[in-house]
Amino acid sequence: MGAGYNISMGTTTFDPDALRDRYREERDKRLRDAGNDQYIEVTGEFERYVHDPYVEPIEREPLTDEVEVLIIGGGFGGLLAGARLREAGIDDIRMVEKGGDFGGTWYWNRYPGAACDVESYVYLPLLEEVGYMPKEKYSQAAEILAHSQAIAEHFDLYRNACFQTEVTAMRWDDTDRRWVVSTNRGDAMRARYIVMASGPLHRPKLPGIDGITTFEGHTFHTSRWDYDYTGGNSDGGLDRLADKRVGIIGTGATAVQCVPHLGASAKELYVFQRTPSSIDVRNNRPTDPEWAASLEPGWQERRMENFNNLVSGIPEPEDLVADGWTDIIGNLLIRIRRGEGDMTTEGLATTMEMADFEKMEQIRSRVETIVNDPNTAEALKPYYRQFCKRPCFHDQYLDTFNRPNVQLIDTEGRGVKRITPTGVAVERHDATGTLVEEEFEVDCLIYATGFEVGTDYTRRAGFELYGRDGVTLTEKWHDGASTLHGMHSRGFPNCFIFSNVQSGFTVNFPHMLNEQSKHLAYILAEAADRGVTVIEADADAEAAWVDTIVSLSQMNQRFLESCTPGYYNNEGKPGDRSVKNGSYGAGSIAFIEVLEAWRAAGDLAGLELSAP
Repeated sequence: MGAGYNISMGTTTFDPDALRDRYREERDKRLRDAGNDQYIEVTGEFERYVHDPYVEPIEREPLTDEVEVLIIGGGFGGLLAGARLREAGIDDIRMVEKGGDFGGTWYWNRYPGAACDVESYVYLPLLEEVGYMPKEKYSQAAEILAHSQAIAEHFDLYRNACFQTEVTAMRWDDTDRRWVVSTNRGDAMRARYIVMASGPLHRPKLPGIDGITTFEGHTFHTSRWDYDYTGGNSDGGLDRLADKRVGIIGTGATAVQCVPHLGASAKELYVFQRTPSSIDVRNNRPTDPEWAASLEPGWQERRMENFNNLVSGIPEPEDLVADGWTDIIGNLLIRIRRGEGDMTTEGLATTMEMADFEKMEQIRSRVETIVNDPNTAEALKPYYRQFCKRPCFHDQYLDTFNRPNVQLIDTEGRGVKRITPTGVAVERHDATGTLVEEEFEVDCLIYATGFEVGTDYTRRAGFELYGRDGVTLTEKWHDGASTLHGMHSRGFPNCFIFSNVQSGFTVNFPHMLNEQSKHLAYILAEAADRGVTVIEADADAEAAWVDTIVSLSQMNQRFLESCTPGYYNNEGKPGDRSVKNGSYGAGSIAFIEVLEAWRAAGDLAGLELSAP
């Protein structure tokens, strides 16, 4: 296809070569040699950004007792692990959570407008088990937090739980065959098994912008929203900002949800953008009570599988969820059924690319129809493949830029130049094409800069893991992760890891956490039945799994290399380490089938089992 070759699909016409060139240009201008090192860890002088603003501190004596299973993390991963272990008859469980209650990312993220962007009927886990139906298609944060607490109540997970407790280190005692868990409260708890379910979206990160420590106004991270300063609550109504000039750095999923509330309340709002998000229709609506009453037992699992199949490219006779996530895959499947394109791997990749081009052209056209100022509209158009960054869905974000008190400060891919004592300075081209620096004075600076995702696992977790002979997980994974099924890592017996690393990945993350939890419960129940007390990955089995991860990563690697930088592609550096740290390349459906077949075989293949 030469330059100027236009393709028409539906109502959309585009030039594939021109789009590829534009995507490449937009990627290249955002590449940074620093990669993930362009972000600052929230330690030392930045530690205040992780303080809990939601509860009063509690005091308790240090614990030196012992439990059978210790689960780190009170979010969906920890809750699902605890629930499935309870169902398997395992009673001696302790949950350890640094927040003041269960909820995980939904405990921390209470910013105005916070809500799930995957349909709540498939996203909120254990709805049938708890007996709850979400109020809307996309639940708000307060409802999700309350549901998390209801899960904990239903499965008796509050019993023996430790809140406001942050793990600082975990060490394997080979003599006692126990893990010793140290915390910021002086604890030295012991556990036969530990479950690492701390999740990827709980430890905030800050941008390494020059002058970040010099700002003299008020500042906070979105995951620790300061309602004492802004007023209001997660529903909005930020009345204390009426006389304030507010700046927000970051335009990802969090900013997309909170910017409309900031724009409605602040005297002035400056939105500092390096890369625009793709913003599709959300179309939230209340749950239909007649539909809810018509559901039969097992409805949630069927709906979850329907959604996961569609976003994985597996045809379904009906799209039960019918949202933006399934739309692009649905369009692709329609073309495949029509016989458009060839059925080779490369042919399917091309067909997928064409469907992606069409979808993103629709996203960009939507910006034009909503945003009045043509320059602002152009700056808000995303030029990359849709799944290079997490797609966003919102019905008020783009409209916010029509408010007279709201300005988009597009940095043309450079990001913020520096922070001053009174505001934020950026470089951008003026009307004559000259690159000039401009400062915007603000009273309050909000960081919507995301979480530790692509960094070392132990940095993301916030603590170090010491296995056999004192070897740390950071040392073992220095050149990339090494696991069996993403859950076991040799040298770290009786340790079970919940993450996307070398395991399955799906848009609906709780679905995979549920599968990992069922797998965990099976293994520990089998261990109890067989009198096993130590479980560890076999070296050959682990090496074979790593080889599988690497061999399946090639096509995904090429895709990530073409993407604009973000946490999906290790900030533009999807190298060998990222290949090993990636998910199972054959997709979530295939990964679930691997686990199911492994359990069906019943021989616990690839695990070394020891009895007392």
